[in-house]
Amino acid sequence: MTDTQATWLTQDAFDRLKTELDELIANRPVIAAEINARREEGDLKENGGYHAAREDQGQQEARIRQLQELLRTAQVGTAPSSADEAAPGTVLTIKYEDDEDTEKVLLGSREEGSHGDVQVISPNSPLGAALLGAKPGEAREYQLPDGGSMKVTLVSIEVFTG
Repeated sequence: MTDTQATWLTQDAFDRLKTELDELIANRPVIAAEINARREEGDLKENGGYHAAREDQGQQEARIRQLQELLRTAQVGTAPSSADEAAPGTVLTIKYEDDEDTEKVLLGSREEGSHGDVQVISPNSPLGAALLGAKPGEAREYQLPDGGSMKVTLVSIEVFTG
């Protein structure tokens, strides 16, 4: 998985993330003022409020960078209009090897958020990459983190309706 690959997002998710980014950037002066106020309380070694404010600033700046990169590379649009093969924006019903139960997953960005009982998997993940382009009834194999492999069968495809 590389950071330069596009991430599929609905327009709604893109707008929500853009709003979050704008709010975080607008909040920068508030965090800076908090750090300055805590710094003036005295000894920085023993100043828990100062260290907490600095940590908050670091987390906020990391999220700003993450959102900026995500929005820069986002592929914004609606879900595919047909579901002939697994593609970003489709809901896939899959069945793992040696398991009778099926599972539904949305092939898209985790930033899309939760969609009821549907788990979101990235097209850049080993499972998502293996399923890309698959047609119903097709079995694919992908690498597990421990070096082993797993077979998964694509049972059906639906267009994501949000």
